[in-house]
Amino acid sequence: MQPLTEAQIRSSFVNATKSEAERVPMPGLHEMVWEEREYLGWHDARAPRRAYLTVWQDDRPVSLVLRAAERSSRRGISAMCSLCQMPQPGAQVTLFTAPRPGDAGRNGDTVGMYICADLGCSAIIRIAPPPAPMQIPPEEIVQRRIEGLRSRVHAFTEGVLHA
Repeated sequence: MQPLTEAQIRSSFVNATKSEAERVPMPGLHEMVWEEREYLGWHDARAPRRAYLTVWQDDRPVSLVLRAAERSSRRGISAMCSLCQMPQPGAQVTLFTAPRPGDAGRNGDTVGMYICADLGCSAIIRIAPPPAPMQIPPEEIVQRRIEGLRSRVHAFTEGVLHA
């Protein structure tokens, strides 16, 4: 992912008003390892069910306001993140919804997806499996995961932007 400034992020929100975007708390951008991210995702510490996702889409940053469902999956069951497609304990995957831009979003039209609750897909996909006979090399598995995550984040963002 290309590095972003606070101003770039604030001006890239597509499903928030300008005044709402001005109030979004920013993550520690100086701490980011940008080359190990397919998207930037963070939570609002003041509103635990609110989160944000920024991705490069067609050579420009696009930021989305997300809302987490009130409940996560039951304990003791597994779930799979729709972005990274990594199985997790059910409580670690949450339904996030993003209002569509403009009147559609103000009228309640949203797009939802089950995503890692901590928005940490970029880190989890880089955990290489142990080498095994008759299996593709671990570094190729990681590369395939990266490409898949990029594709699914792009598709989710396109789904929010276009009905």
